[in-house]
Amino acid sequence: MTERFVSAAEMMSRVLGMPGYAFARIGHPVSSATDEGLKAMARLAVERGRAMLVRG
Repeated sequence: MTERFVSAAEMMSRVLGMPGYAFARIGHPVSSATDEGLKAMARLAVERGRAMLVRG
């Protein structure tokens, strides 16, 4: 989820009965990012997603 759409995602999670649903956030926009920038965003999303799934 890009930072630009966080509020919409939070609202949808509440509407769908899952308030506080966690999702990985990355910078915005992605449409103008370079290939290297997209790779960096993807790595960050994976790291953040992994952190949500594997809690110590």
